[in-house]
Order: sequence, then structure tokens, then C-alpha cells
Amino acid sequence: QVQLVESGGGLVQAGGSLRLSCVASGRTFSKTIMAWFRQAPGKEREFVARSGVDTSYRGSVIDRFTISRDNAKNTLYLQMNSLSPEDTAIYYCAAGRPGKLYPVSLLDYQDWGQGTQVTVSS
Repeated sequence: QVQLVESGGGLVQAGGSLRLSCVASGRTFSKTIMAWFRQAPGKEREFVARSGVDTSYRGSVIDRFTISRDNAKNTLYLQMNSLSPEDTAIYYCAAGRPGKLYPVSLLDYQDWGQGTQVTVSS
């Protein structure tokens, strides 16, 4: 079992920036595909970015968000710039299931953090 703890969320104005962190324990972090998902009120949880065999982003965050990781610290990051109200959501850190190299579906991830709230005001 891997435990994931997110932090760094908060309230920012449109155009601002936030840096989310996710600290992992219980699994070999360097061998684990990690991702960020988000869920806005009344909507389904959606893929945001992945760090593993490759890096991948959903189209709406390309050039604004950057996913990175520090394997020595077992920590995953999401740098979010040029935020807009459409980015408002609870952001979740997730660890992928073994056997899939390019997971995008939430069903491809087996461990989840509790989430951190990101609110962007207009």
C-alpha cells in the first residue's frame, strides 16, 4: 500500500500561480508512474498530468502546468501558472497500477491522496 499526501492548494486570483506537492510512502517511488487528477464541483474526476515512462498533460494545461518529481524525496510536484477559474477543483495525487505504461484513466491508478483544494477567483 502506498500512502499519498497532497499539499499546496489554496485561493489565488486569476493569473496567479500555485505549486502542489505530493509526498509518497509505502512503495518504490522511482518505479511508480504518478499523476495528478482534478475534480471540479459537479463534474467527473479528470486527468491533468502524468510522470513516468513519459510526461503527458491534458491539452488545456499545456504550457501552463509542469509536472515534476524528486525521487530522492519521494515527492511529486505540479507547478501551475496562469491559473483561471476553470482550474478550480480538488487536485488529487495518484499512483499507477503496474503493467500500464501510459495510464490516463482514473481506473489505471490504484492509490490516491486525500486531495487539496485549488480555488481561482476571477
